[in-house]
Amino acid sequence: EKKLKALGLKVFRHYIIPGYPSNIPFIVSDEGFGKNDYIETTRPLVVVTAPGPGSGKMATCLSQVYHEAKRGIKAGYAKFETFPIWNIPLNHPVNLAYEAATADLNDVNMIDPFHLEAYGETTVNYNRDVEVFPVLKAMFDKLLGKSPYNSPTDMGVNMAGYGIVDDEACRAASKQEIIRRYYEALVAKRKGEGGDSPVQKLELLMEKADISVSDRPVVAAANIRDEQTGAPAAAMELPDGTIVTGKTSPMLGASSALILNALKHFAGIEDQIKLISPEVLTPIMELKVKYLGDHNPLLHLNELLIALSIQAITNEAAKKAYDCLPMLAGLEAHSSVILSQVDVGVFKKLGINLTCEPRYEGNKLYHT
Repeated sequence: EKKLKALGLKVFRHYIIPGYPSNIPFIVSDEGFGKNDYIETTRPLVVVTAPGPGSGKMATCLSQVYHEAKRGIKAGYAKFETFPIWNIPLNHPVNLAYEAATADLNDVNMIDPFHLEAYGETTVNYNRDVEVFPVLKAMFDKLLGKSPYNSPTDMGVNMAGYGIVDDEACRAASKQEIIRRYYEALVAKRKGEGGDSPVQKLELLMEKADISVSDRPVVAAANIRDEQTGAPAAAMELPDGTIVTGKTSPMLGASSALILNALKHFAGIEDQIKLISPEVLTPIMELKVKYLGDHNPLLHLNELLIALSIQAITNEAAKKAYDCLPMLAGLEAHSSVILSQVDVGVFKKLGINLTCEPRYEGNKLYHT
């Protein structure tokens, strides 16, 4: 609170309400919502946002509706929520991808029973909103005299379904997202940051979507290259369907080799041409080990790209490759081992959709 105030931000306090959200008489009282600070606003429409689920957005809005009602102001509340998309099928890959993205929260898409009863129309919502809706409706009845909503779907503002102009493209992208989330959960489990439950849920979602890891071509390509070389490898799928791979060498890690090989392909540079000369790489590798205390001399991706940018000043091929960096955005890649957070971060900044096998290189238990 002190830090926020020091930054010149206004701070308002909300308090824990015993029995929330089921004890409606207490919640909708001066000891419940009434105990929270009233937030004075100057505009008729206020957007409430927060870092993620369970962060208090809904409680803040409902508390504010209570305070406004006490002051004779008729205020309302609606949710802007992209997923699940209410007017596409329950098991459409886009909605399944939403479940995959929230596997750790155990969100489950379901038919909105309240909307079906009120309007005879089948719409899609998710378990948390459906479970809490009777409570919300009772709150609105008490706050406003009558709830303006007959269902959780009524509460939502979501036009995303009408924005789908290429259903097949959305289905394909969603299936890839589900597989990526599956690998993310496997890696989290391997790192001790996740458990079995998200992995098992994602396996069920993959079954529902009728997909497997074999539907992600870069997985097999990276793993086969790993088996062939006996060292970590990586693969990337280019827009024309070409699969480019990268292997570990004495001077380059697999991810670095992969990025350089992809750039060569885009720039039309022959494979045998070196974009960064050993004379540039060797001093950097020595610096890392001799003076910076690193055990691994191979360059992280950010270090490699800095070296490439320097080489591009005097090397025409390196310049052509460097200029192709924006073409990597949106591509799919896979590593046969868990990568360092530095390399994962660079893939993300380049816009590459990366997955990793849930194993460390050799006998390592973590990255340094």
